[in-house]
Formats: sequence, structure tokens, C-alpha cells
Amino acid sequence: MSNTEIRPDQSIELLKALHILTRDGKLNQDSRRKLKQVNHLYQFIEPLLQELASSRDTFTVVDHGAGKSYLGFILTDLFLRHHALNATMVGIETRPELVASSEGLAKNLGFKQMRFLNLSAAESITSALLPPKIELVTALHACNTATDDAIRFGLEKQADHMVLVPCCQAEVASVLKKHKARQLKDPLAEIWRHPIHTREFGSHVTNALRCLQLEANGYQVTVTELVGWEHSMKNELIIATRKGSHNQQAAKRLQALLDRLGLEELTARFLTQPVNPPGHEAHV
Repeated sequence: MSNTEIRPDQSIELLKALHILTRDGKLNQDSRRKLKQVNHLYQFIEPLLQELASSRDTFTVVDHGAGKSYLGFILTDLFLRHHALNATMVGIETRPELVASSEGLAKNLGFKQMRFLNLSAAESITSALLPPKIELVTALHACNTATDDAIRFGLEKQADHMVLVPCCQAEVASVLKKHKARQLKDPLAEIWRHPIHTREFGSHVTNALRCLQLEANGYQVTVTELVGWEHSMKNELIIATRKGSHNQQAAKRLQALLDRLGLEELTARFLTQPVNPPGHEAHV
């Protein structure tokens, strides 16, 4: 197989370390699929990085719940080390062994713009190791409430952009299940009466609530597919760009949806207080 899918300026050693290329630098069918997904995700994020690089000399990107820092390495390799030499990529991860592994790989590759922090979601918001303002927040396949942690972090850090790929959402489904007897008085509850529907509907509602939460805090939200459904069922990509401050109408719709679905106990998670950077006018 030819390696025409590989960009001319991509690090071959990085692609091998991420198991996108085999040890001898070849692409097999599985690695070709992985590379296609990487390049597709990068196409969504590249315009955001270009906008940041054109408007400021330095900026910070944080990959929340970074795991092996797969996404952070790709963004650094394809963009930061070529077009934003003063930008910083920070991977936040709770597992120290993954932080140590990523630090070693970055050192071997000479990716000096990358940093890795062993912090919890709560610690990352207040840590002095991070600046008060973060320009771009990403969270790739952040399981269950980890996506909500990344959103909270982005709101507190007044992020210009957030790019989120949620995964394995169970919290809302469990609350729907707990209150099902009361909810069944409403014919609408037939949508999630059966257990498989509870799980699927709960996942869908979770992302709808997240979008409303972001809109309530002044973000313009786009929801699209990450890759084709034949590659992954965890496929929803949420892209949010800050356009203003608090949107009262979106906040009211969010509260109404929580009330209608019997999810009032989750109000504190989704109906967050807005973080308003100076110079932005509130929506009405």
C-alpha cells in the first residue's frame, strides 16, 4: 500500500509511536483507517488554530482527559511546530504513568511546546500551573461526565473554542431510569420507556443539554459527525466558539428541558453560572 495519506510534514516517528504506522513505516488496513480519522478530526480543528495564530503571538491549547495525548501530539506535529512556535499544548491527565509516557515521547521527538500535567478536573481549574485564560480546549472520547468536566474547565478559563467528542454517557440515563415511574404519566416518556431506549435517549439528551449549556454561556455551537458510522458509534463532534456572554433564552430552554424530563437534580451540572470576559455584550 502507498502512504499517500501521510502529509509531507508529518513526523513518521510520531505516527509509529501512536501505532498509526507499523514499525517498518507501512500502513495496513487498520492503521489506514486510524490515519483517516486523525486527518478528518484535524480538518475541523485546523481553522480554529489558524484563527488563533493569526490574531495573537501566543496561545494555549489544553487537551482535557488527554490519555496518551494522541490528539495533542497530532495538533503539535501538524500545526503548532510549523505555524505557532510560541503556542503551548498542555495535556491534562489523572493517570501519572500516561503523563510520564507522554513526557518521554515529547522529549524524544523534540516537541518542546508540549507540557503534561497530572491533575484532576477540579485541580485543573485552579492550578497555578495553567494560565487564567485558555484559548482552545479539546476533549476526545471523554467518557461520561469527563466531557462535562472539560466544558466546566473551558467556561472557567474563558476558552475561545471548545472541541468535544463525548463518549459512554450514562449519568442522564441513570436519572431517567430512577424516575421512570413518575415520568410515565407524560406520554413523552414512551421515548425512553424501554431500557435500550433509555440508554440511547439518555446519551442523546446529554449532548443536547451540553449544547444548550454552551449556548447559555455565549457560545455558537455546531454539532456534526466526526467520522463515518462504519468506523465508530461514538461519533458526535461538538464545536463551540465564544460569541458573547450569557444567553438568557438558551438558559431558560435548558431549565425547561431539565424540568420536562424529570432531570431537575442535574441542574447544577448543566445550568452553570456564566463566565463573562470583559468587552462582551450579553444576549437577550
